[in-house]
Amino acid sequence: MHEVAIKPQWTIRQAGGPTLAPRVIELLVGVHEQGSLASACQVLGVSYRHAWELVRQGEALFGKPLVLMERGKGSTLTSLGEKLVWADRRVTARLSPLLDSLASELGAEIGKLLSPMPELLRIHASHGFAIETLHGFLGAASVPNDLKYCGSLEALESLRNAGCDVAGFHVPLGEFEAQAIAHYRPWLDARSQKIIHVASRHQGLMVAPGNPKKIYSLRDLKRPGVRFINRQAGSGTRFLLDMLLQKERIAPADIKGYEQCEFTHAAVAAFVASGMADAGYGVETPARRFKLGFIPGPTERYFLLCDDRSLAAPVVQQMLELLRGDAFKQAVDKLPGYEADDCGRVADLADVFPALRGAVTAKRRR
Repeated sequence: MHEVAIKPQWTIRQAGGPTLAPRVIELLVGVHEQGSLASACQVLGVSYRHAWELVRQGEALFGKPLVLMERGKGSTLTSLGEKLVWADRRVTARLSPLLDSLASELGAEIGKLLSPMPELLRIHASHGFAIETLHGFLGAASVPNDLKYCGSLEALESLRNAGCDVAGFHVPLGEFEAQAIAHYRPWLDARSQKIIHVASRHQGLMVAPGNPKKIYSLRDLKRPGVRFINRQAGSGTRFLLDMLLQKERIAPADIKGYEQCEFTHAAVAAFVASGMADAGYGVETPARRFKLGFIPGPTERYFLLCDDRSLAAPVVQQMLELLRGDAFKQAVDKLPGYEADDCGRVADLADVFPALRGAVTAKRRR
């Protein structure tokens, strides 16, 4: 199978004037991550002289410095340079999952023309870092697959309508589990579907570094001057947040930014890291990657759901073999806030969610 890769790239230009070279942004990101221009040059394979020439071109375009040099302290970015780095990280966080889904779809379509129709593993899943890791493992193992990121509800509906082979969704542990299962119930069939364990993960509040607004609970989101960034309606994270707000008797209208949404956990983290919001809600992994504070909330389990008859398919068996392998489990365990609990274990829906047993019994009686 041929793998298609699509990477986001952006630039900026003066009206009717020159355009900032994309390499300048790459250098600024390198300085931010490596701590010096020299180290950034080594990572990017650019000569130090050429790097300075690119930086000077960028500074001429803006009329302001981007990088400051101090003897003995290396290179630091100016506030403008930092803002360009955060803009790049936000573009990547928002677009990468969408582009990965499109690349997967294009790769599958090209593959159909280049070789006899291979059996394709169609995955529709709520975005998460374990499923992102699985996609990488499937590609490395040459397992033909087509991954589409979507909300949990959309993924389950797609499985019910035969639009995919496996659907990824997540369910909170504890007091909200029953309510979540009732929410997903129209798309679950304990008689004909099997559930595959992938991982557990922590959701919680992402806050700016140092938590300057002193946000420690959902009630703090109601305070004047606190700006929030939400996930989109239909996502499992948005549903979890709404259940938490209902429990605390917090009206969404009292939270500034509740209706402003991003479509991935990473995009929420990037939004907070750029200073455009004081808090967001999501999993721990991107919070740590963006050096944000994280106030843990509920733990939830991430599952893949499939029809019973699909389990024997070679591509599904290959996926299960990867999920059960030590390499995949170790990769997931390295993700902040993730644990590869029972990874790859196949179970009956009613055994995992006892609330569904009554429905199975009632249907059998009929």
